[in-house]
Amino acid sequence: MKRTHTQRRVLNHYSAWKYIVLVTTIIILGLSAIPTWFGEKPSIQITSQQDSPYLNSPLAVSQLLQSKGIEASQITQQGDKTTLVFADEQAQTAARTLLDNTLSKDDNITFAYVSVAPQWLSDLGFAPIKLGLDLRGGVQFLLDVDIEKAFALQRDALMDELQTSLRAQRVRGVQVRANAHNAINVITDSDAGRSAVQNFIRQNYPTWQLTSTSRGLELTPTEQSMVEFQTTTVEQNLKIMRGRIEELGITEAMVQRQGKDKIRIELPGVQDPAQAKNVIGATASLAFYEVLDGDRARSKQNLVLQDNDGRQVVVAKRPVLTGEHIVNARAGVDEMGMSEVNISLDQAGGKKISDFSETHIHKPMATVYREYTKDAQGATQLEERVISVATIQSKLGSQFRITGAGSMADAQELALLLRAGSLTAPVTLVEERTIGASLGAENIKNGFAALALGMGLTLLFMACWYRRLGWVANVALCTNMVCLLGLIALIPGSVLTLPGIAGLVLTVGMAVDTNVIIFERIRDKMREGRSFAQAIDAGFDSAFSTILDANVTTMITAVILYTIGNGPIQGFSLTLGLGLLTSMFTGVFASRAMINLIWGRDARRDVRV
Repeated sequence: MKRTHTQRRVLNHYSAWKYIVLVTTIIILGLSAIPTWFGEKPSIQITSQQDSPYLNSPLAVSQLLQSKGIEASQITQQGDKTTLVFADEQAQTAARTLLDNTLSKDDNITFAYVSVAPQWLSDLGFAPIKLGLDLRGGVQFLLDVDIEKAFALQRDALMDELQTSLRAQRVRGVQVRANAHNAINVITDSDAGRSAVQNFIRQNYPTWQLTSTSRGLELTPTEQSMVEFQTTTVEQNLKIMRGRIEELGITEAMVQRQGKDKIRIELPGVQDPAQAKNVIGATASLAFYEVLDGDRARSKQNLVLQDNDGRQVVVAKRPVLTGEHIVNARAGVDEMGMSEVNISLDQAGGKKISDFSETHIHKPMATVYREYTKDAQGATQLEERVISVATIQSKLGSQFRITGAGSMADAQELALLLRAGSLTAPVTLVEERTIGASLGAENIKNGFAALALGMGLTLLFMACWYRRLGWVANVALCTNMVCLLGLIALIPGSVLTLPGIAGLVLTVGMAVDTNVIIFERIRDKMREGRSFAQAIDAGFDSAFSTILDANVTTMITAVILYTIGNGPIQGFSLTLGLGLLTSMFTGVFASRAMINLIWGRDARRDVRV
């Protein structure tokens, strides 16, 4: 006789490794959520560039602040970095003003928020959730990027290059003019002129279309090239804006594109927007021009600019060097006690200035300050003025200095803008919104009060309606909220906003809905006459596909909202999407693990659900 061995499947049993993964995940996310419970306090971080009588002694810093009635709750020093912690933003702002007037200009002062959780959590890399503008208070700017003006500059550069190429080929009788529709009209009657223009465009500007007209040719950019130019221009301005904000010492700012041609900037914790607005909205840059005299100065192709004293200076139409090649700039004082700006160039810029200065020794070069402004009709216009004219004494390299920027404060602001980079397109401030710190604190209080009320009523209902299994759902729900807060804190760049708190409240309902589906399926299986263990196994299995489908469709909506939305919408969709992940984790797997451990393998127990 043959013996047949049948394997009996153990119901409601997790392998040991599943429990290890489950517990480890909850511990990690729980530790990540703890710093958020303790919160943050405003601070100032000072990085000293030289010996300072204040920064070398925390006691001296404390005495300096107390002399002006400013109280620091904590002062720590680590290497050349000193951190001052304050009770509120008002004390932080007052201390920043005092330190700006006391410390050396080379000392780097940065606004920040530091966690007040135990140090060992910070050592493990855990930090509180970053709060958005509506919860922390601060300033929001909406900037409009002038794409048309930026494209006009590119079009003018094309025209200059085309005219230069035609002159080099000795092609006569060709006129190049811009029209009002971003196009260029080339007026010529000769085949040689048409051929020269066509060859130049095909070789150097293939994204421009050539169309024959009765008077010559018309050059127009393709639709795809215009879209690419718009995207590139806004992205470059975003990068420059981030650099400017870093120079201001604001570490928790958010800079992102909004729509086709707008940039939204949020500066949490900033209560005085004046300096930020001046720097963020500034379009200042430098350019270096060859100064012309004699017959060359009488050409109509040249530029006539004014210096600080109102005198006219004739310079070449095209600059020798523009601000895009400047990689560093520092304000200083020269031998006569006048302000100056020390400039460092990149490799390409260093070569340009070196080649030019080598062939123009003992000849003047003008430093021109360029800035975009709005006229009375709201149109953007470029203003240029000569801030200095210096004679080139020797061959210049990648580092040199300029004077004539004005006062020391003007020189420092110019140096800041040059370090951060000049904008590729002018911007206009179209909206400014300030939210006080007290309003942000009230939003936090009201938002979490709504969360606590909703969660409390949900816990009460589940405990009363599902009895013992309801308590399992309640533990899973509390675990879900802890895991969600920990996950938000772990993801780089995630920010909790007031709509994000609304997403937390919604997550409570979605998380408990997972358990409701499972428990109702278990009840249905028990009504069919199955044992409790069999009902648990069948209930979880049959409910899983329904829960998965519902969460996947909701996740698709959350992803779409995050992709096409901005600001509050992104804050809500981020919390919603992460809440779906944690609710699946706790509502299905954590709940199953608890039920397995308590009741799962005992088929003889009669438990009412």
